[in-house]
Amino acid sequence: MATAEEKPGRLKQLRMIAQIIKQVNPKGLPIVFLSAVATLVVAVVIGLVIDQLIYSIILGIMLALTVGLVVFGQLAQRAQYSILHGQTGAAAAVLQGMRGNWQVTPAIAVNRDQDLIHMVVGFPGVVLVSEGPGNRVAKMLAAEKKRVSRVALGVEIYDIQCGDGEGQVPLGKLQRHIMKLPRNLKKPSVNEIKDRVRSLPKNMPLPKGPMPKGARMPRGPKMR
Repeated sequence: MATAEEKPGRLKQLRMIAQIIKQVNPKGLPIVFLSAVATLVVAVVIGLVIDQLIYSIILGIMLALTVGLVVFGQLAQRAQYSILHGQTGAAAAVLQGMRGNWQVTPAIAVNRDQDLIHMVVGFPGVVLVSEGPGNRVAKMLAAEKKRVSRVALGVEIYDIQCGDGEGQVPLGKLQRHIMKLPRNLKKPSVNEIKDRVRSLPKNMPLPKGPMPKGARMPRGPKMR
C-alpha cells in the first residue's frame, strides 16, 4: 500500500516540474521528447546495420529513457535558476541543494538593502557567499571573513560574490564553482568546524529608517 501511495506523489511532482519547464521554456518538453526519439532511432539504425534489431530496440528504449530523463533534469535545473534569479535568498536556495557533506547557514549577515551573506562549511573549509552588488557586499564579506576567522582558526575561508556583475559568479554556476574548490579538510575536521561556527550569532542589524510594513527576512528551504 505504501508503494502505491508513493507513485502518485512522484508523478504529480514530475507534472509540476514539467509545467515549470513549459512556463520558462516552451520548447523544453519537445526537446526532451525529440532527444529520446532520436536516441531510439539511432539504436534501431545500428540494429539494422549489425542485424540485431530486437536487441537494439530493447537497448534503444532504455537509452532513450535515460537520455530523456537527463535532458529533462537539466532543463528543470535551468528553469529553477531562471525562476530564482533576482529573488532575495536565491543563492541560499541553490546552496542548500548541494549534495554531500555541506552545512549551509543562510543569511548570517543582512544589511538595510537586503544584501545577504550565507555561510557554507565543507571539505574546502568555510565559504562565504554574498548576494548583492559588488560595491555593497565587499565590505560585508570582509567583515564576516574576519568574524568567522575567530572561530575557524587555521581553516581556509573563501569569499564568493554571487551575481551578474563583473567578478561575480552567476547563480547557475554557483554550485559548480564551490564544488571545484580544493578539498583542504578531512571529514573529522569538517565536523569540528561545523560545531565551531554554530556558535556564531547571525549578524543582522536593524535597517535605518522605518521598517516596511509586512517585511520579512528571507528564509531558505529547511535543511534535509
